[in-house]
Amino acid sequence: MSFASDSTSASRWANLPDVLRVHGFSALAPGPRLMVLGGVHGNETCGSVAIERVLAQFDAGELCLLRGQLTLLPVANPLARRRLAREGERNLNRLFRPTPTGRPPADYEARVTDLLCPLLDRHEVLLDLHSFQSAGQAFAMIGPRDNTGHLEPFARAREEGLLALHLGTPRVVEGWLDIYAAGLAQRARTGIAVEEDAIDFGRGTNEYMRSRGGYGVTLECGQHEDPAAPEVAYQAILATLRLLQMLPPDPLAKPPAHPQLLRLTRVIDRQHADDQFVRDWATFDAVARGEPIGQRADGSIVHADEDGYIVFPNEEALPGTEWFYFARESERRLA
Repeated sequence: MSFASDSTSASRWANLPDVLRVHGFSALAPGPRLMVLGGVHGNETCGSVAIERVLAQFDAGELCLLRGQLTLLPVANPLARRRLAREGERNLNRLFRPTPTGRPPADYEARVTDLLCPLLDRHEVLLDLHSFQSAGQAFAMIGPRDNTGHLEPFARAREEGLLALHLGTPRVVEGWLDIYAAGLAQRARTGIAVEEDAIDFGRGTNEYMRSRGGYGVTLECGQHEDPAAPEVAYQAILATLRLLQMLPPDPLAKPPAHPQLLRLTRVIDRQHADDQFVRDWATFDAVARGEPIGQRADGSIVHADEDGYIVFPNEEALPGTEWFYFARESERRLA
């Protein structure tokens, strides 16, 4: 198997069966229970390539688990991967919860989720490997600070922050579910129908892991076609295993540099198919207060309301969905 970035090679995945290929390693010494996911979105192949590389090293005896349990799942969404598309029938990383007892799964991704949830229940740490559409550098996404609130109560922010710190990305982003909820409220205020349980569509793999008492980090390894993205994912897996003392430490490793920490503050929806960006934005492009970002179909300009950064610009967003996110510097410290 080649471990280079080959995300444009459809033939490699064309005959992928509807089977979750799960690989488990259990050391005799007790320790953390880590799960690493790849291919939650079918067009994001870097995590799959990195996981296959790690598997080959375990099989060859080049890596050996010192303690705990490790589960590796290279392709979490076989249908989406066969299509090399983000989704099979819907976004697997949304509405991530088991099907209620007595109901049939609503779609393909619900059937996958019903298999993944029991797997995640047996773990305490999750590393979920992704890539993104626009140009930009790799970054990690973490959850809330410790809190006892209703939206996402949490008590392991320090461990999660430490994991994000050791992944080595230049940036870490917080605030996903808060801003997703704010976006739903914004749509409701503008007259867009919002279902009563729509907030659950903002909950993905890491939100599920936190709800089960664990913690997790989403690593966005770079743009989908970035040839460096599989290496970012591979090094992140090793860094996670070393941090958790599941592999020997790297004697040449340097202390992790502190990344820039950003907090999402707003989500701006595309309202009309003719809404257009004023230029090609990349994730983490800096913008100044008052700077134009996009133009609505009616000619009005969408400006930055403060100094900050563009995150996840999507020129192909459907009307009524997220067009881009806005972030600013955060005062939070990871460790």
